[in-house]
Amino acid sequence: MVLGFYSNFILTNQTESHSNHSFKKSNQEKMENLKLGAFSISLSVKDLNVSKGFYENLGFSVFGGDISQNYLIMKNENSLIGLFQGMFEGNILTFNPGWDENAENLDNFDDVRAIQKHLKEKGIPLITEANEESTGPASIILSDPDGNVILIDQHR
Repeated sequence: MVLGFYSNFILTNQTESHSNHSFKKSNQEKMENLKLGAFSISLSVKDLNVSKGFYENLGFSVFGGDISQNYLIMKNENSLIGLFQGMFEGNILTFNPGWDENAENLDNFDDVRAIQKHLKEKGIPLITEANEESTGPASIILSDPDGNVILIDQHR
């Protein structure tokens, strides 16, 4: 089970700076409470086995993934970490609308296309977009003002 990670998204050599976003002054506006689902971080690691051992020493255990395919999902209570070797550069913040931290379906969540619409209305540029005419699984990618990549990945 891939918890919120598209192994086919290879985000390499991303040289475009996203630090000059034209964000509206949302800190003075009341933001709606978006339901983004489970949160995890996807780490680009040099040696999957070494990283696995390190995070096991921090109390994480394998929750999903496949070491033979160069990725593992590890869990410690409500915390999730994806370890990916050779799939992308840098680290990715991941949200999974429709899932909780156990990959269980949530009854109440915001569809990724509704989240996309909200972000566009707020003037937040997207790197990739979901097809607004589609339903079900889809994803969007954006970056924060410091260039940190954010994947919002809906699986249902």
